[in-house]
Amino acid sequence: MAANEVIPLHPSSIDIVKDYGSALSDILYSKFGCVASFDGVDMETGARFAQQRGADVVPEERFTVRLQAGVKVSVWKADLTCFPAEAVVNAANSSLQHGGGLALALSTAGGPQIQKQSDNYIYQNGKLKTGDVIVLDAGLLKYKKIIHAVGPDLPHNPSKNEVSLAEPLLQKVIWEILDRVKECHLRTVAIPAISSGLFNYPLPKCADTIVLMVKQYYECYSPQGYIPKEIFLVNNDEPTVREIERACHQIFAPQQPMSYSQAAAPNTKAATRASPTTVQIGNVHLTLKKGKIEEQHVDVIVNTASPYGNLSTGQISNAILTKAGDEMQKEIVKAHSMGYIKVTRPYKLKCKEVYHTFCVSKVESRGSQILINSLADCLYRAAGSNYKSIAFPAIGTGNLGFGKQEVASMMLHSVVDFSQKTKAKMDVNFVIYPSDKDTYQAFEEEIRSFAPSASHSSFTPADERRDFHSSRAPTPQITLSGPSEESVAEARKWYHDLFNMHLPVNICNNFILHFGEKDYHKLSRLMKSGVSIEEVFTQGYACISVKGQSKLHGIAAVLQVEEMLCKIQEDFVSEEVGEIGELSNGKVSYERQTISKSSKEFAERLVAFKKPQCVVKVEKVENPALKALFKLKMNQLKCRTSQKMFQRLPAQFCEMISHIGFHSECAPPEDPKYGEGIYFARTVEKAMDLWKQKTDEFLYFVEAEVLTGNDTPGKPEFILPPPVGSDPLHIFDSVYGPDVAVIFSTYQALPKYIITCKKV
Repeated sequence: MAANEVIPLHPSSIDIVKDYGSALSDILYSKFGCVASFDGVDMETGARFAQQRGADVVPEERFTVRLQAGVKVSVWKADLTCFPAEAVVNAANSSLQHGGGLALALSTAGGPQIQKQSDNYIYQNGKLKTGDVIVLDAGLLKYKKIIHAVGPDLPHNPSKNEVSLAEPLLQKVIWEILDRVKECHLRTVAIPAISSGLFNYPLPKCADTIVLMVKQYYECYSPQGYIPKEIFLVNNDEPTVREIERACHQIFAPQQPMSYSQAAAPNTKAATRASPTTVQIGNVHLTLKKGKIEEQHVDVIVNTASPYGNLSTGQISNAILTKAGDEMQKEIVKAHSMGYIKVTRPYKLKCKEVYHTFCVSKVESRGSQILINSLADCLYRAAGSNYKSIAFPAIGTGNLGFGKQEVASMMLHSVVDFSQKTKAKMDVNFVIYPSDKDTYQAFEEEIRSFAPSASHSSFTPADERRDFHSSRAPTPQITLSGPSEESVAEARKWYHDLFNMHLPVNICNNFILHFGEKDYHKLSRLMKSGVSIEEVFTQGYACISVKGQSKLHGIAAVLQVEEMLCKIQEDFVSEEVGEIGELSNGKVSYERQTISKSSKEFAERLVAFKKPQCVVKVEKVENPALKALFKLKMNQLKCRTSQKMFQRLPAQFCEMISHIGFHSECAPPEDPKYGEGIYFARTVEKAMDLWKQKTDEFLYFVEAEVLTGNDTPGKPEFILPPPVGSDPLHIFDSVYGPDVAVIFSTYQALPKYIITCKKV
């Protein structure tokens, strides 16, 4: 049963959530399947992590004007690590330590020489002061130069007086930047919204100051000599881009009132004739409109693709592929599944990401449920990524054989269910192809039947809609929404542990063993930003010890390391899914179905526990692909029977094991004294002895069928079973200890039940 919980954000945690909220959301979703939605916190203006990860933004020009001096000024939404200009401005700190935000993104993309040159400058010249601007080389970046500018750094929620005192410093920074452009004879330069976001300078005031200084520099003062070709005002998050655009309209072209949103609105005849149908459902604003899905300007566009990933199959998918370009097809082949969807970049589409659903025909087993699950995955994934708008086509009304009214009902009720289980604010758009009148009518009837017939306030034309995003900011808080009480409890515990941690923090996760060169490069960047990081390997466990100069630095570093581990785990799962699919010659899908407490199947699971009252939930795992490989392994090992055994594991790996089976990374024992394989216990008591990880509330066990075959006593040094005789290629099937079995092939065990217990 779905659950949610509201957690107030204390002042000490607001800055972290503001700067790293996107990473925090991704981690909570990846680990526990929980969506984190934030209220009372401006997530996007504090775009430290978004800039750091270089969110793949298709360069998009929003405004342009040519000044009297001859220089062109334009506003762009784009990624500053690869923007086509001769120089880029970095919002630097006084020590030129590039440990976060745009600075880290540029430093990472540009290679170690950027930080090294910055360190040399500080060593020779000392720290910079607020308002200082210097020019250094750009390393491996395509720019000729990086202009490092130290803007004013204000406290959280600065007073009017503090902003007033900082304004001359921001003006000085912009002036100095343009001076450096002139001195270096740079033809073009990309300038971000310096001091906004992380440095807490109010965004509207920041935008006005930057634009006004550019105007004064080139028009009021009209400096003699060199004039650059173009000044690019570039940011990668929508709120900042909009504010810079607004400031440009007001300062450069007040006679042109058209906003970007008006310019980008559909201008087809069909869009002009048809007013969208809208309804408010909690915090979700649902809009039904006619249009082309590939033309939508939203955060997320949803595609309905063929099960084999051929985007040219199907009208909707082919239209999206044609608009986006062939690179999308190349990416989706490598993309890993996230539940019932795959995520790709937008390429030439006007969105941030594309969610590709892979539904099956109505006549196939669980066809309707898969469609519903796909809709839910899209909504929760978008909310977990802090996106505010998503566009769906009429999924399933084509080749999949679902009725139009049936699809309309399923899609509407999925949105209603989402609105009831999360407080995330979302604009949801159902986009119907203009000529498909029957489908539009079916959706319109479904929505009208849902909306209160006597209430015009809940069912109004789009141009009269209430803008809930503009209402007074609520108390800062985080809402955790998850599929169960246990998942929310685990997410809450992890969140509280993060913000109440004592340094150093030990992150124990055997996916650390999968770190590659890029991951170690990120760790080295963190260490140069004032964070101490040490790797520890002991007793089969891999740990990273994190210690920061302050608690704030420590939490930020922990979030970045945790996100790296989540990404590695996702890639690992993706690779395994591909291999399982090839070996089983089928699609890899799974289901965790909760067993009724009154059933015989539930009662049979209780027998293994000394305290049956501790069992709160039993879920049956169905994974046809794993089952097929298990049977093949049984034939290969010539086993007639399997053994029922148990494994205890952390909450974050329950979903992974249901998807791709057992792996040694998920549940290393307290003492791997029988070898470096995958451990199972014959009893729950033995499982508690093998795995002693601490827990506050819930424990998770997997009941499995295990093929032990021809086994032999284990030893700590075994990385594979030893040879049976003199032939090194003829090895035992597994090894054992007292009430313990250790296998070395994931296909020798099949997950059957996940049993959740509550500490008594």
